[in-house]
Order: sequence, then structure tokens, then C-alpha cells
Amino acid sequence: MSRARLSLAERASYGFGDFGYSLAYNMAGAFLLYYYTTVVGLPAAAVGTIFLVARLLDAVIDPLVGVAVDKTRSRWGRTRPYFLFTAVPYVAIFIATFSVPHWSEGAQLVYAFLTFKALGIIMSLGSIPYTALMPMMTDDPADRLRLGGWRSIGTSVGVILGTAATMPLVGALGGGNEAHGFFAVTLLFGALSLVALAMLFRNCRERIADEAAASAFRVLPAMGQMLRNRAWAVCFGFCLLYFIRFGAMLGLTIFYAKDVVQKPWLIPVMLPMVSGGLLISAFIAPPILARTGIRKGCVGAIALSLALLAAMAGLDHAADVQIGTLAVPPLLLPYFAFSIVTSVTITGIFSMAAATADYHQALFGVRHEGLLSSGISTSTKVGMALGSALGAFVLAWAGYQPDAVSEAARSDIRSAYFLVAGGLLALQAAVVWLWPMDGTWRERLAPVMT
Repeated sequence: MSRARLSLAERASYGFGDFGYSLAYNMAGAFLLYYYTTVVGLPAAAVGTIFLVARLLDAVIDPLVGVAVDKTRSRWGRTRPYFLFTAVPYVAIFIATFSVPHWSEGAQLVYAFLTFKALGIIMSLGSIPYTALMPMMTDDPADRLRLGGWRSIGTSVGVILGTAATMPLVGALGGGNEAHGFFAVTLLFGALSLVALAMLFRNCRERIADEAAASAFRVLPAMGQMLRNRAWAVCFGFCLLYFIRFGAMLGLTIFYAKDVVQKPWLIPVMLPMVSGGLLISAFIAPPILARTGIRKGCVGAIALSLALLAAMAGLDHAADVQIGTLAVPPLLLPYFAFSIVTSVTITGIFSMAAATADYHQALFGVRHEGLLSSGISTSTKVGMALGSALGAFVLAWAGYQPDAVSEAARSDIRSAYFLVAGGLLALQAAVVWLWPMDGTWRERLAPVMT
């Protein structure tokens, strides 16, 4: 195995590549439901359908992008051309997504679907090569965990800006007009994304090549091999469930804080705690997972997360703690701990995604990083879409009316907020327990290698 030594500039640039791609995605995940239903005034059930249908189409689009990456050969390598040529279109579509015109409701729904779908397509053209880049940069497991930690840092900064900073910036830049505020914020975030993606293109290089010739790539047999790759299947399922939960909680937290707890000031407190948890876990997850292995480390993190979620639910009705002039709900402490612990698993996902190429090569003699990464990208986007749609459908099921929220609606949102998260976490634990690559996996796999 090669031991390519990665510089700090490479590690940092790789990490902030995630920031470049995820900033727009995090803002959309956290506020597009709010923007569509409250700012534009579209019906929640229709918005949920847009989220669901648009992302399910990624199950077709993402593998095509993955195949293109595996076939690409250029003077910039296999992945870096995509960073170069998709950055500006990605930012332009992001701005258009939060710029719904004053048309009829039907025309607005069509516009929302087309721009949201276009945002997903352009993101696929960048994020799939980005994920494929990690196993091309190094094959050292410790280095990959470090890259995963840097990627978690990039993710957390993207979440901080995309969630915590969005509404204050909307207010500051919009002058009381939320539509104008969202437009201004997309211009600012788009510029930051362009800088991050330029760093990714300039500083990160591919050092490990797939020896299989691009011309020998056959799509259907390659996809069949991918589906028989147990490591890939576990990573896909684990990632899908993570982002369904993350998307649902991210979208519903706004309504949970504003309408259930009835403290709107909690929105810019609870959403940053998610990003703060990601940032802290970026430093603690690599040494933990290096010691425990992916399977045991992730299952332990999920078990602790479930305990913290139960504590949050138990403290939901507890009397506020008075801190100075501010009445603070006691559930905030376990909520922050929950954000840290669950975020340990995202570093595990990044490392798992890179390792699937090693498992694939051991089984089939080829790496196919692009195709394997496309599947993980699909699980991320479909998971977020299912989670966002689930949040929208919860609001519709609860009969949510922004101007007159009933007690029954508050109760339904509260129940869904905790029960959905708990059920999905339990499923994640069951899936990751099947991870095949801890310990002496090569020796165990030897009898079935082709």
C-alpha cells in the first residue's frame, strides 16, 4: 500500500471543499421548507412532494455522474475538472432557488421544482467527484480519518453559516423584507462557496490511480458489482438513515422551537448547536473511531444518542431554568450533547465511504471510486429529501397553520420530533453493525475474493 503524505494545505482544502458544496445545501435543508411555505406561501403538502420527487430522481442521475467520473481522464485528473466547471453554475442555481417569482401558485410550484431539481443535479456533478477524491488522495486509514475530521470541520462551518447565521442575516440584509433578505444571503453564501471550491481545485491532487482502463468500464456489470459490495451497501444504508433523521430534525426544529416550546429565540440557538456538535466531533471522532473501529464506535455513539434523546423528551415539559432575565428550557443541555454524539457517526460515514473502494478492489480488482461515491451521494440527497419531505408531511398531517397553531398541532409536532429521530437512530445501529471492514477484514474476505 502507498503511504502518500498529505500536507496541511491539502487536508484543509479538502475539508473546506465540503463547505463549498454543503453551505447551499444546508441552507436549503434548514430553510427551504420555511421559505416556500411562509415567505412564498406555497402549501406544505405540495412542497413535501417537490422535495420527495426531486430527490428520488437522483437515484437515476447520480450513478450516471459516477460512471462519468470513472471514465474521465484529463490533464487535471479524474475529479478536479468537475470542481472547476460546476462551481459557478452551482452558485447561480442556488441563488435562483431562493428567488421564486411573484407568479401564480401553479407556476411557482413548477419553478420551485425545476430550480430545486437543478440544484441537486449540479451538486451531484461536484459532490460525487469530491467524495471520490478521498480514496484517490491516500489509502492510509488513519489519514482518511484525519481527512474525515477536516471534512467534518468544513461541514460544521457550512452548517453554522447555513443554519445559525441565515435568519439574522436575512433580517439584517433584507430590511424587514424576508424575500429580499434570502436573496441577499444567497449572494453572500454563493461567493464564499466559490472561494472554497477554488481552494479545493487548486490544492488537492489525486495520488492513487485505478489501474483499470476507462475504456473497459461496463456500466451494468459495474453496478451489479457495486450492489454485491457489502461495505458499500452498509455505508449506503447507514448514510441514508442518518440524513433522513438529520433532514427531518433540521426542518422541524424551527417549528418545534417557535410553536411547540413557543420560544422563537431558540431557533438561532438550537440550530448552531447542531453545527457546534459537528465541529467538536470533528476533533474527537477520529481518535475514538481509530481505537474502537467503525462498527463499535458508531453503535456506541448511537446508544448514547438514544439515551440523550430520551432525556430531551423527558425534559420537554420541565420548568424553564432562569438565567438572568432569560428563561432557558432545560432540554438544551442534552440537546447539545446529542448534537455532539450523533455527529461522531458522520466522520465514520466519510471514512466508510472511502474504504468501500478498497473493499471493492479486494473483491473485483477495480476501484470504481466514482460509481461507489455516486451511491453514497444518492443516499445523502435522498435521505435529506425524505427527511425534509417527512417534516413537511408532519406539518400537513398536524394541520399546521402558521397564523393559528392549535394545541393538537403542537402535540403532533412534539411527538414526531422525538419518535421519528429515535426510530431512525435504532435502525442506524442495526445497519452499521453489519459493517465488514473492521479488524482483519482482508483475511476474512480472502476465501471469496475473485
